[in-house]
Order: sequence, then structure tokens, then C-alpha cells
Amino acid sequence: MHLASTYALSSCRIRTRGQEVAFLRMAAPYSLTSIVFLFATIGLAHAQQGNGRSAPALFQDRCAGCHGQNLEGGKASSLLDQKWAHGGDDASLENTIRNGLPVSGMPAFGTVLSDAEIRALIVFIRESATRVGNPEMRGSHPLPDGPQSSEAATYRMELVSSGFDVPWSIAFLPDGRMLVTERPGRLRVVKDGAVAPEPVSGIPDVWAHDEGGLFTVLLHPDYAKNGWVYLSFADPGEKNTSMTKIIRGRLRGNAFVDQETIFNMPRESYRESGMSFGGRLVFDGRYLFFSVGERGKVGDAQQLDNPYGKIHRLHDDGRVPDDNPFVHTPGAMPSIWSFGHRNPQGLAVVPETGELWETEHGPRGGDELNFIRRGANYGWPVITHGMNYDGTPVSSLTAKVGMEQPVRHWTPSIATCPILFYTGDAFPGWKNQLFLGSLAQQEFLRFTLDGGKISHEERVFKNRGRVRDIQQGPDGCIYLALEIPGGGGLVARIVPDRKP
Repeated sequence: MHLASTYALSSCRIRTRGQEVAFLRMAAPYSLTSIVFLFATIGLAHAQQGNGRSAPALFQDRCAGCHGQNLEGGKASSLLDQKWAHGGDDASLENTIRNGLPVSGMPAFGTVLSDAEIRALIVFIRESATRVGNPEMRGSHPLPDGPQSSEAATYRMELVSSGFDVPWSIAFLPDGRMLVTERPGRLRVVKDGAVAPEPVSGIPDVWAHDEGGLFTVLLHPDYAKNGWVYLSFADPGEKNTSMTKIIRGRLRGNAFVDQETIFNMPRESYRESGMSFGGRLVFDGRYLFFSVGERGKVGDAQQLDNPYGKIHRLHDDGRVPDDNPFVHTPGAMPSIWSFGHRNPQGLAVVPETGELWETEHGPRGGDELNFIRRGANYGWPVITHGMNYDGTPVSSLTAKVGMEQPVRHWTPSIATCPILFYTGDAFPGWKNQLFLGSLAQQEFLRFTLDGGKISHEERVFKNRGRVRDIQQGPDGCIYLALEIPGGGGLVARIVPDRKP
């Protein structure tokens, strides 16, 4: 088959310290990138067809007469106790809504509701039932006194340092000091639990609004030799615009000096949206991986000609590796490693294998834990297990050929955030396992993995604060950056419970 169609050309640039790469938004004639764009457009059109009435409104119109206005039951059973007589998985709920239950008198709604509206109803019902059965706590409990037990370890929680304003990230210096970023734009130095009275000087201006701010602090793997410290942040543009940016520099006294730009974009591409920055950084020993959220423009995550909704991979100095999946694809940003993400909030590398894992925020529901593969498409917004914040559907699809499925997803949203593969010796029962923290539900979860799948899951604790970061300390203990709802933040440490 000969494809002779052409596209109008427009140019754009990606700036990195190592090189400035020019590329075309669309290539002509058709190339691999063009085909990717074509199929992404088809998928996006399918997703956009799903936009319809909000799920709460649909429920009141179609379901409340029998199941109660608050899903509490009436003529028909309650939907809040999750005792599903005809199956409780998504496929069973969809079948019940679409085809009805003639024996019990429930009508079929498959001819009056779109696929996307049915999907949104399922999310709404599951979200409502989960919140009633496990209501979200509005506040946090203080750190517990005494030993705490999990399935594989007994531990204590200790306060390391407090008084932070939304602590976002932690890094450990070889001399025993700790670096902590505060989202408003300050880098703090902590020594023996005491926070230095003045923040590190020389930090660039930060767009600290909505979800923007100063994000990750990360040391170079060879920090002892080169002294490089990496920062990601929301860089302010003009007229209230911003964009995720990555720099590196060195600490000299209490100043951040020798600064170099590792990744940024032309200021004319900055956006007004205050959401979905991504901003997580991780090294796999050689390459720097980082996340950029979709920034509120649904659909960009499926297009390879922009940085949004992607995980990127660069050399430590900002150069693009020659073996990146799209580096030779006309029209594609060469730094892209994977795409189809909404708002990637956690990145972690398995030290022994180099495997990359990621967490990301869905919209209303559909938070994900993903195993990241080179060049793979993770589906947003063509496939999703969530719905829009206003209750309207995003898409009728939760799976599609050529798009990756999450290893685990959550509805309602727990606001998945940092992840860590624990490799220390302080907790032998936790070694080589994955830990995940959440914001909205304030959960600290443990996963045993087997071949890219979860073989076991445990909630270690809940409601100690919004978990912004998880790091393994030089002592083998686990350190947490906790944002306390209502104000304040702290760094806590999980230590083994030593028998007297």
C-alpha cells in the first residue's frame, strides 16, 4: 500500500545542555511518526466521543429511583456495601448496566447510555462504595509511639526534622547532611535533625502556584567525584505561564553555584495550566530519567512532537542518547522514553536489573502503577480507568491493542506519588520490595513483585501525612517526606524495632 498523503510542516526545538535539536511537528510523506500520530488521532477521537453527561447526574436520572439518591438502596439493594449479587468486577457491572436483569426487574440501559457513560457510572459507583467503606480521613495522626507491626517487619517511626513548608524531596550528602526541597522554592540543609536557618541561596525563581513549585533534588551517582546536584521545578514564563525545567549545580557553602540547564523548552511553549507538572528524577546509574505531566491539555500525551505526558531519558549532561526509542524518528522529541502518561509522580529503578517503574495520577480515579518499557504507549487519554473531575467520561475504553495496562490501578484515587525499591539490610523482610506513598489517602504501601507483576500487597500504615517522598538512607532506614494536611511538614524515619 502506498501512502502519499502529506502534512503541513512546522518546526520546534528541544533545548538540552548537550545539544539543541530541531524537529518537525509532522513529517511528509508518511513516516513511522506520522503513522503513530494517525492512530493516536483515531484513538483520541474515540476517547472524545465519550464526553457526555456526568455520572452523578446519570445516576440520579436512571438509577436513584431504585437504588436510592445516595446509593443506599430502596426498591433495589444498596450499592454501597459492595455485595454484588451478579459479580463485582468491572466487566460484570458493565454487563448488568448494559443488559439489565430481567428477572429482578432492572432495565437494560445499553440503548440509552453510551459506552463512555456506562464506564463513568461504574467509576462513580465504585468510588462511592469505596469511600463509604473506607472513608478518607481529613487529618493526620501524630507519629506513633512504640513498636509497630507489619507482615514482614516490626518497626518504629521517629521524627528526624520538622517545620517544613510542603517538603517534596529528600537527598543525602556523603557528610551526613540531608537536603530537602520545599515546594514554595526553597532548598533546605538539615544536619543532625536541625534545619539550617537560611535556605540555600542561588535557587532559580520558581512558579509556586497550584501544583507548581520546587520538586526533586537528586545527587549524581558520582557525586563524590563531581559534586553535581540536580533540581526539577516549575519554571515561570510570561503572563502566568510555566514549564517543568531541570538544572544542575554544585553546593559551595550555602550557595547553589555552577548552574547548568539540563532540560527546558522554549518559553513560547510554556502553559498557563497549574496542574500536572510531573517533575520526578531518577538515575539508573548512567542515564537520567525524568517525568513531565500533560499540563492540562488532553491529547498531547499521545503526540510525539511535544514533551507533555512523557517520561524522558538523557545523559547526565543533557545530551540525548543515541539509542532512545524515537531519536531517529522524524517529528518526534528525541528525549522521549515512553508516552501516554497523565501526571507521572513517582519513578524508581530496580538496582539489580535497571527496570523502571512509575506511578501517575489519573483524573477522578484511575491512578496507576506502571512497569515502564522502552518506547511504550501507556494510553492516556485513549484508555483510562478514571473519569473527569466533573464526573463526565474521559473514554469508554480501559484497554486497547498497542497500549500498556497498569500493573495496579486505584479507583477512587489515592493520589499515588513516590516509589522506592528497598535494598537495605535494616529490614531483611522488606528487602527488594517496592514501597509506594499516596497523597489523598495518606497511605504507605508495600508490594512484592514477581516478573513485572504484583504477587502480594500490604498497607503498612495510613494517615501519618501526605507522603511526598520515600528514600533509603545511608543507614538502611526508610525516610519519608510528609506533608501534614492543614499546614506544616516533616521528615520521619522508619527504623527497626530493636529488642532490649
